Amino acid sequence: MNIAFIGFGKVAFYLSKLIDGENINIITSAENRSDNTVELINKSDVEVYDTFKEAVEISDITVSLNSPSSALKVAHKYKDYCSGIYLDLNNISPETSIKISQLYDNFVDGAIIGKIDSLNPILYLAGEKAGDLLFLNDFLKVNIISNNIGDASKLKLLRSTYTKSLSALLIECTNLARKYCLDEEFFDILSLTEGDDFKEKSLSRINNTLNASKRKKDELEEIISYFDDDLIMVKAAHEKLSRL
Repeated sequence: MNIAFIGFGKVAFYLSKLIDGENINIITSAENRSDNTVELINKSDVEVYDTFKEAVEISDITVSLNSPSSALKVAHKYKDYCSGIYLDLNNISPETSIKISQLYDNFVDGAIIGKIDSLNPILYLAGEKAGDLLFLNDFLKVNIISNNIGDASKLKLLRSTYTKSLSALLIECTNLARKYCLDEEFFDILSLTEGDDFKEKSLSRINNTLNASKRKKDELEEIISYFDDDLIMVKAAHEKLSRL
């Protein structure tokens, strides 16, 4: 079985390590990729094709792992070459998932919940063809939500509404504490109620956000554009990430 990854960032890198079956071949391309992406590909035991088109054409499953803003464009680009399942794992809105499903007969709406570099990330799936991916349970936990395209994307957006807004607040509070040379004490007093590992997790969350601020800003834009509510905190978090 060939599984093609369109895009090869951190998520693809760790997925390629998790999905390590005897009869599974992970393939991708370094076409128009950055030096950092090429370095990740070289560190991985994956088969590399000259173009993504070649990889998609021979794949049984195509996995889109790009930025939210480019997900629909990528789906359009490869719709004529994908004959197998097309799985989107980008942080896109349910509306975008539905638009992509109109391009593919075998579309599956997906979301990875949890740190991808941990031992227990969970793959949430929605769509009539989601059951065809249950074999991935051999490598990571798979939960099928429903047959409704968009449900996995909704769940992902709801989670991101909380986590990314919280990350922006943590960055602001930590910078303020450092300004007054009270950052150690700041984490100490919060750890009393939030748990002993609060500082470690918070610093990890902050570093992750700072290193991927543009992508996370794009994800917040998806949230704001989809949910027709008065998202005051989310909009404030988006503004904060836009300034990083």
